[in-house]
Amino acid sequence: MESFLEAVKVVPLNHYILLSAIIFSIGVIGVLIRRNAIVVFMSVELMLNAVNLLLTVFSVYGNDPNGQVFVFFIMALAAAEIAIGLAIIVMIHRNTNSIDVDILNRLKW
Repeated sequence: MESFLEAVKVVPLNHYILLSAIIFSIGVIGVLIRRNAIVVFMSVELMLNAVNLLLTVFSVYGNDPNGQVFVFFIMALAAAEIAIGLAIIVMIHRNTNSIDVDILNRLKW
């Protein structure tokens, strides 16, 4: 375990922050631009993984395991979100024969 912590600290903290910002930005762009519901869910997962990366790195650099525990809970939340989201997508596809997000306006009263 100690060698992993040393390997993480070899890369400067700024590089992790930059990588996480790039991954988060790709996720935001995917949510804003794409209309496919599955791609939107994948983009949300990218954003959550960017946050998980930062929490893990800050936890290692700060010698505090609380960040890694928090990452575990975020991963559990993401798994539940995907399970519910995919169930919603399946139901939308059954009703509209499409998974386009713009089609959801037809589901209003």
